[in-house]
Order: sequence, then C-alpha cells, then structure tokens
Amino acid sequence: MSSSATAGTLSQADRIGVVVLVGVGLVLAAITVVGAVIRLIETLGGGRIEVLAEFAGTPAEAPIGVDGAPVTVALDTAILSVSDLPLASVISLVIQQVILVAAVLIVAAMLGLLVLGILRGIVFSARHTVYVGTASIAAFFGIVLYPFFGNMAANGAFAALSDGTFENVILTVQPLTFIVAAFVAALATTVFSVGARLQRETEGLV
Repeated sequence: MSSSATAGTLSQADRIGVVVLVGVGLVLAAITVVGAVIRLIETLGGGRIEVLAEFAGTPAEAPIGVDGAPVTVALDTAILSVSDLPLASVISLVIQQVILVAAVLIVAAMLGLLVLGILRGIVFSARHTVYVGTASIAAFFGIVLYPFFGNMAANGAFAALSDGTFENVILTVQPLTFIVAAFVAALATTVFSVGARLQRETEGLV
C-alpha cells in the first residue's frame, strides 16, 4: 500500500529553522517589492532616469593618479543618467520591475504554502512538488528576463547619449536575481532534507 505523502512530527529545532528561513525570505521579498515600486515611481515620474549599464572593458579616465591625475581604466559597469530615455527603454524598465515583483511574489506564495504543509508534518507530497516546481520556474524566468529587459533599457540609454553611435550589447545577470534563486534553492534543500529524515523515521516504524 502506497501513500502520496510522507508525514511525521517535526522537532522544535526543525520548526524554528523553517520559520526563521521563511521569515528571512519574506523580509527579502518585502524589500525587493518596495525597491521595485520606488524604481517604477522614479521611472514614470519624468526627469532624468538612472540606468545600470554594462561595459566590455571600455577604456575610461579615472582621477586615481598622482594628485588626481587621470588614469585609463577598463570600465565594467556604470550608472547612466538620461533625461530623454526612449519610450521603448522606459517600457523595458517597467516590464523589468513587474517581472521582478511577480517572480518574488509567486516564489514567496508557493514557499509559504509549502511551509504550512511542513509545519503540519507533511513534507513529501504531490501538492508540495507542485509548489516547489512553480517557485523554481518563477525564479528561473525572473533570472532570465530581468537582465534581458535591463539590457534593452541600457541599449536605449546608450543610443540616447551617443545619438546611436555607440553600441555596447552585453547581457549579464543582476545580483538581486541570485538572491531570489538562492532563497528558493536553500528552502527547497531544507524541505527535502527534513522530509528525508521524516521518511526514514516512518519507514522504521513499519
């Protein structure tokens, strides 16, 4: 006779660990959402818009020589402040933040439901597999699409500042996406680690 779920009694340490991990994740999610809202307000508020731009070792002058003398360095990243950012770039920035918020909220919701099940002593089940899979997919698309639209916005900033004479097409993954992915991976690892122990305990009683 088979069962679709593995149940058991969580120890106090397990419960504390799961709750702390979820608490940290919720704080990160809240910070991310607030930051995205602020970014949207800045983007749609008019005036100059700051855009993160990636460079491929582009030469630039930095005042780091003797008495502040300029020295040529290889520029990797910079913040471009543009007052006439093309509409396509503005839309890209908006989409970028919407994707970020959506991915974070989906991940937080799925993992929240997962934790509720864990606290009831159920770790391995078809429903929990769906939760973990949905969270992973949301995180994956966030990782892929967030830098993609950021790159589109940066290309528009380059075009606006150089009148289309400077091309610098580079695609990188932003650190914030790694935070989301790390949270998903860490919680999933914790869930299945606890689940494996509960399963061993259950099998030992059979």
